[in-house]
Amino acid sequence: MITPNISFEFFPPQSLDASFRLWETVRQLAPLDPNFVSVTYGAGGTTRELTHDAVGTIHKHYGLNVAAHLTCVDASREETLAIAKSYAEVGVTEIVALRGDAPKGTDHFAPREDGFENSVELIEALANTSDFHIRVGAYPDPHPEASDLDADVAWLKRKVDAGAGSAITQFFFEADTFFRFRDKCEKAGIDVPIIPGILPIENWKGVRKFAERCGATVPTWLDDAFHKAERDNRTDLLATAICTELCSDLIEGGVEDLHFYTLNKPGLTRDVAHALGVTPQISLANVA
Repeated sequence: MITPNISFEFFPPQSLDASFRLWETVRQLAPLDPNFVSVTYGAGGTTRELTHDAVGTIHKHYGLNVAAHLTCVDASREETLAIAKSYAEVGVTEIVALRGDAPKGTDHFAPREDGFENSVELIEALANTSDFHIRVGAYPDPHPEASDLDADVAWLKRKVDAGAGSAITQFFFEADTFFRFRDKCEKAGIDVPIIPGILPIENWKGVRKFAERCGATVPTWLDDAFHKAERDNRTDLLATAICTELCSDLIEGGVEDLHFYTLNKPGLTRDVAHALGVTPQISLANVA
């Protein structure tokens, strides 16, 4: 089996304990020499400054290629592009450009009058700066606001035409879900890399609720498997096996890159990476 290229997503800390978890996660996963790591915004852009700080620290002190999330939420065009410029000034060359979720207390995304209308407008503006490789989101299961999967594919095509150089998918549970989406994208003329997003299952009940909110299809066999594993106190073993098998199926189907949503919990992601043949390439002494 071919050893995949890997990347990781982190989120910025909002408390002292969360800060320790983030840096411990980075410390444990950095030696695996990821192609890049991404740092998210909180819901509604609530962690904008924390994201900026985390991006700068990871890039400077760990030498990792960082892709900073940037959204259209609750900011003017000028403010958003100023944030992008500040990333470029500290050596960040990649951005994950997203529309973003609705701010807390609201039911749907509504752009500011002086802000970007959607992710396509944001991508076009970033592409015009020529400062960044632009990554975008993609949805192997229909986005909750999309009419169907074809609409998602069409929207991804618009993002690629606007300047996106690659896409990272929402998580999914079965490899065929990704392969069906990849086939549709190829037929639509989308020729940029589409990287599967992988969510190791640390807590099945929490992941299941998250999947329902995101529109990800939940196979019934997963419910049965975790119910039995919880009864036998073997959930960690099951989660590692399921995630490793999913990644192996993707690799056998021609996938070369995998993006792990770590949730700032390194153990399961590290174990799966090791099972796939991804071993430490950098001494911890060099990334401490």
